[in-house]
Amino acid sequence: MIGRFIGDKRGNYAPPARRAAGTIRQFLRSGDGSLMPIVVMVMMSLLLAIGFSVDYTSAVTTRSNMQSALDAATLSITTMDTTTTKAARQAALQDAYAANSGLGTVTLKRVDVAADGTAAFSATASYPMPTTFMGIAKIDSVQIGVGSSVRKTPALVQADFKVSKVSGYWNKTMYLYGTQFGQTNAQSLMRIDYTYSNYKFSYTSGKNTYTVGEPKGYGTTTVYTVNGSTETKVQQQACTTTGSTTAFTNPVAGSIPGSTKDTRTNKTIYFNTTCTTTTYPANGPGAAIDVSQMNQLYLQMKVPSGNPQTLQSNDATTSNRLYIGTSQTDMPEIATGQKVDIFSVVPCGETSYQAWEDGGNAVPAPVSNADFFYTVTGKCAFNKRPSETVMTQ
Repeated sequence: MIGRFIGDKRGNYAPPARRAAGTIRQFLRSGDGSLMPIVVMVMMSLLLAIGFSVDYTSAVTTRSNMQSALDAATLSITTMDTTTTKAARQAALQDAYAANSGLGTVTLKRVDVAADGTAAFSATASYPMPTTFMGIAKIDSVQIGVGSSVRKTPALVQADFKVSKVSGYWNKTMYLYGTQFGQTNAQSLMRIDYTYSNYKFSYTSGKNTYTVGEPKGYGTTTVYTVNGSTETKVQQQACTTTGSTTAFTNPVAGSIPGSTKDTRTNKTIYFNTTCTTTTYPANGPGAAIDVSQMNQLYLQMKVPSGNPQTLQSNDATTSNRLYIGTSQTDMPEIATGQKVDIFSVVPCGETSYQAWEDGGNAVPAPVSNADFFYTVTGKCAFNKRPSETVMTQ
């Protein structure tokens, strides 16, 4: 059709079209090389564009891989002891970087551990990546650099446990277990035994003698620190209960009142319980537990007469019997289905108030129903636990 149009002498545009076509045919038949430089220049431009694209993509991938390797390597050296030399950290950093397929060399720039245990680490890595196509433009390599910074907050290194009040008709034992870094088996760090004293009050009404038990139940609680097979008694609380058919006047400060009505005689029986706490040595902190080498912690309550018999803070099915708060009266109950991280619920330099309901009452229930009250005071410093570490760059 185009050929007919060009050959059509009737059209006004036919002669110019025929002349243009002839010029093109003449140019294409030309052998003087005028077209070759243009083709070469176009091909060079295309090759450079493709080459730059390939090398750029390779550089982006390499940089991403280097960043991941450096982040992992920097995090790995934050678990080393504070006494570790910078040279040893540098060697460990390089090894970890290479193990994570990092290219080039890595440099440890900063290691700072403040007095409160806050630590900061930073490192860089560089690699002259060889180019594949950019060498055409005399660019044989591209320098790739990445950086990584880590901040590590102070973490719990010591927990001081003190019994406040334990009650109930059931004997029970609370344990603190910890798993060291690099270990899989938990070890006992503390044991608290409670033994019910089973106090009974007898009185006479008419010609008959009646016996009534104190409604809450108190006994003796003993706290031990545990180091392998060695147990050391550090605190004991002994509670003594007395009963009366009349209300107590001027009871001892801090004593625990109680009462119950004996339906057999329609009399109200009054009780007063006094607890004496002794620490070993005197004025000691109670159970001061070193947890600086522990990666995991959990509490366990054994109640042989309860159902269930074993309660654990890291068990989502039984942790709802644990109360944790900021005061003796402000202790919310752990929600059902939630595991408790002891490291996070014990604040640095402050006291955490905690209690257990041993299974004698259904939960949820007010904290007043709990049976095992104690406090935990945390001491924080630098800790090797990786969970306290965050990337800042």
